[in-house]
Amino acid sequence: MTINSYLNNLARQAILRDDQEAGVKRSVAALQSRLVTHFGTQINDHFVFGSHSRGTILPRTMDARADVDYMAIFADSSFQPQTYLDRLRRFADRYYGRSEIAQSHPTVALELNHIRFELVPAIMDWRGSIQIPAKTSGYQSWQDTDPRGFDNQLTAANQANGNLIKPLCRLVKYWNATARHPFESYGLEQHIVRQRYGFFGLLSSGQLGDYFFQAVDSLQLDWMAPQWKRESVSRLQQLASLAQSQERSGSFFQAEATIKRILPAVGGLRRS
Repeated sequence: MTINSYLNNLARQAILRDDQEAGVKRSVAALQSRLVTHFGTQINDHFVFGSHSRGTILPRTMDARADVDYMAIFADSSFQPQTYLDRLRRFADRYYGRSEIAQSHPTVALELNHIRFELVPAIMDWRGSIQIPAKTSGYQSWQDTDPRGFDNQLTAANQANGNLIKPLCRLVKYWNATARHPFESYGLEQHIVRQRYGFFGLLSSGQLGDYFFQAVDSLQLDWMAPQWKRESVSRLQQLASLAQSQERSGSFFQAEATIKRILPAVGGLRRS
């Protein structure tokens, strides 16, 4: 099996199966109904956003931290974030078992059997901009966000690159999960999309493997990143380079074995 074939097979496995997707949809529908019943006109809008809406969410067999982000925009914008978190927590206490609930700033997390939901409180400011709790303030004040804007950027990059950017995001996020998350998942997706002009027109082969290796080469950490993160990225880049070298020399079995050290098979992939 070539590296490209292996990565394509793995990328197909990195999609929620029909039964998993159906379970998520049922849970989303129940959540929507309960939010409307509980809050009524106290909430202006509520919707799924993030990796699930973009089609880059991983199955939990590939990332135990995989979750569905759900935003609730409150009508009254006069309070600080903790007030709205408390409201969401009381909502969760009423409709979900206590063992399923945890506050995980700046969200309330619902840990269900098949998926984790992150409930994100939001408000609309006087300009009409959506705001969520700000990290830089310790989540004690607000920052602007465009929860669906990045979806459009990723879709455009995906279409401009032969529909390879979403599979690429899933592969890189899978590596990130196996390496104990040296990068924040959303930041990884943003980084890959920012590289789209480098991808577009340069990778004439149009192969997922070439996109993966270029993405790996482009990964960088802040100079203040802890040593374990630096070692994770260094190992990734060294093994990726070795796998490429092995495949170029015709050592396909060794190249496949090396790439599996970066991206292990999930449930066993059939050789072809």
